Amino acid sequence: MTLTAESTTIEKDILDIIASRRSLRSYAPTGLSSVQIETLFEAARWAPSSMNEQPWRFLYATKDQPALWSKIFDSLVDSNKIWAKDAPLLVVSMARNTFTRNDRPNPTAGYDLGSATAFLSLQATALGLNVHQMGGYNRETLRISLNIPPVFDPVVVMAVGFPGIPDNLPENLRERELAPRSRRPRSEFVMNQPF
Repeated sequence: MTLTAESTTIEKDILDIIASRRSLRSYAPTGLSSVQIETLFEAARWAPSSMNEQPWRFLYATKDQPALWSKIFDSLVDSNKIWAKDAPLLVVSMARNTFTRNDRPNPTAGYDLGSATAFLSLQATALGLNVHQMGGYNRETLRISLNIPPVFDPVVVMAVGFPGIPDNLPENLRERELAPRSRRPRSEFVMNQPF
C-alpha cells in the first residue's frame, strides 16, 4: 500500500486529544490538586502490558514537598533546569526490569512503561495539563538520591503542570515553544514491505 494525498484526510480522524498534545516548557505557577495527580496515575494504570505485568513505577513530588522535589530536580541536566524549575510536579518513571512472578528479565518493560506514560500524557492533555518528558538527567544521581532499587530502571523524568506564558522562557526556548508542531510524514516510518 502506498500512502497517497487522500490519506491526509486521516489526520482529521485522529482523536483531538492526540493532535493537541504538546511538550511545552513554560509552566503556570498553579499547582495540581491531589485529584488531578491521582487521575494521571489512574490513566497510566489502564495501559496495556506484556502478560499484564504492569512493570511501571512512578515516583512523584510536588513543589509542596521541596526536599523530594529538589532531589528529582537536582538530577536534571542544566538545559532542562532552565525551564523545569517552574513545573509544579516532577515525576520519575521507572520500569521493573524483571518479572514479579519469576524474577526473570522482562525485555518489554520499557515498552510497557512507554504505554503507561502515553496514557498519562493523554489524560494530562484532557485535563488541560502539559507533560514534558526528559531523558536529560543523571540516572546515577537520581538512583542514589531516591534510593531506587536495582530492579527498577529510571527511564524519563516528567515535568507536569498547567501551560504557562512562553515569554518567561529564554529566547531560544520561546521560539521552539511558539513554533508550529511538526511530525514526520507517515511515509517515513510506515512500511508495507520488507526493508
